[in-house]
Amino acid sequence: MVFSIKRNPGIRESAGDKTIALVCYSAVFVFTAACVIPFMIALSASFSDELSVAKYGFSLFPRKVSLSAYKMLFKTSQIYQSYGVSLFVTFFGTLLSLLVTVLIAYPLASGKLKYGNRINFFVYFTMLFNGGLIPTYMLISRYLHLKDNLLALIIPVLINPWNMFLMRNFFMSVPSSLAESARIDGANEISILFRIILPVSVPSLAAIGLFYALGYWNNWFQAMLFIDRNHLQPLQMMIMKMLRNVEFMTQMAGQLRIQALDLPSSTIKMATAMVTIGPIVLLYPFLQRYFTSGIMVGAVKG
Repeated sequence: MVFSIKRNPGIRESAGDKTIALVCYSAVFVFTAACVIPFMIALSASFSDELSVAKYGFSLFPRKVSLSAYKMLFKTSQIYQSYGVSLFVTFFGTLLSLLVTVLIAYPLASGKLKYGNRINFFVYFTMLFNGGLIPTYMLISRYLHLKDNLLALIIPVLINPWNMFLMRNFFMSVPSSLAESARIDGANEISILFRIILPVSVPSLAAIGLFYALGYWNNWFQAMLFIDRNHLQPLQMMIMKMLRNVEFMTQMAGQLRIQALDLPSSTIKMATAMVTIGPIVLLYPFLQRYFTSGIMVGAVKG
């Protein structure tokens, strides 16, 4: 995000204004450095040799460039399958979550829905309490029969109550005259929602869609519960298993007094971090211009 301050050339800045501006820019610089430097260290370590990392520690630039971590990470074809599963679940899960969220938030925002206050309370109640792990597992695996099914990665987390309330508040901020004029012209509620309300709700849809996409992309817990087949495991689950295997091999090598520095245990962790955050880092710049406005309107109104 780029901040720009327009100054009137005819007005001279006082020493206090310059001091405040200097403090603000310094704070932004420190915050940016605190975000960028750890990322650069992780990126450097992912391209470093394991021996140099063990000897010299982490640094901003690799002392000895090595691709052993990435070679080990992409050695099997399963990572490509897991990447495809994660992309599929994230894409279609985000679309379904946005659709369900909109279909719940829009009637609640209108204020004309019968028992709307009770429905609001039921949705809010799920933010405080849930059925627990065992009932959820029994419902998904035994009664819905979604064991080893990609729908098990989508349906349990299909809607987030907090995101629904943000979307509802955004709809409440849309002028009611738009919907009223469409009703006078004979449009029904479905036409009003998809032809009038949603086109002006792009900032909120982009912001909440990013929240849902992040949730689906980073979700490994559902896969651990409901997915046993390797070709259906998402990227996060597969990488977690790989890291556990590397740590186990490192521990066994230490117990057997075998040289374990050839195993990229530290560098592969950084390589997995780079691989997993890649799509989100590429997605955020396209949604960044909508992100702030969507969050502010949805959070303040109502």
